[in-house]
Amino acid sequence: MKRLVVLTAIAATAAAGLATSAFAELKTGAEAPDFTAPAFLAGQPFTYKLADALKKGPVVVYFFPAAHTKGCNIEAHLFSEAIDQFKAEHATVIGVTAGNTEQLSEFSKETENCGGKFPVASDPGAKIAKQYDAILAAKPDWSARTSYVIAKNGKVADVYSSLDPSDHVNKTLAALRALK
Repeated sequence: MKRLVVLTAIAATAAAGLATSAFAELKTGAEAPDFTAPAFLAGQPFTYKLADALKKGPVVVYFFPAAHTKGCNIEAHLFSEAIDQFKAEHATVIGVTAGNTEQLSEFSKETENCGGKFPVASDPGAKIAKQYDAILAAKPDWSARTSYVIAKNGKVADVYSSLDPSDHVNKTLAALRALK
């Protein structure tokens, strides 16, 4: 009986760990995978290159499950409201999603979402998310809600993963401030 209780507890703990992502996130100090992706800023398409962004300073790469979903709308709006704080830290922000990618042009310009203040990139098939171990367990073709702070040298300075969108901005800003 004790063994069954222990095994049940282990299984529950493992299941809870898989709730946000299918893999463990990249670790602090790891080399951030470089990527190039189709993106939108204020509805305008362009090609986003992480390597180019890192030449300007640290980058916050935040993965979100899908455009025009409740939590993702909240998260994008919070990043939009705080964009001047990121700029004060000489950092840029890029949202990356594998879900509802056909809606990114509109999502990038809507005031209730990005408001044209930072770009969002399309990740069909979650190829970039897989490189970052940011896959949503419940929908493996979608990204998890995981935020990375990448230092100018291309190393992961911080990682935060939570399906709750409310703290990603605070956590990434604190990590950027700690880089100084």
